[in-house]
Amino acid sequence: MNTTRAVRTGHGQMVEIPDEIAFDDGQELTVTRHGDVVMLVAKKASMAEAIAKLRAMPKPDEVEVYEPMEMPERDRL
Repeated sequence: MNTTRAVRTGHGQMVEIPDEIAFDDGQELTVTRHGDVVMLVAKKASMAEAIAKLRAMPKPDEVEVYEPMEMPERDRL
């Protein structure tokens, strides 16, 4: 188990996270505290942000057509 120390800064407190469990630089995090447990969770994009990112992606040159597959009948046990 890794241990670290909390350090008081001018704007709050800072904790160093070991490299093997660190988040990507610039990753926005949600911080919650329940008693002695502090949780850091990577913030997910909102639905509007996700849709905007999808719409900004280049469109494919062609679209593959899905052909349904027939499933064989199985005996019920």
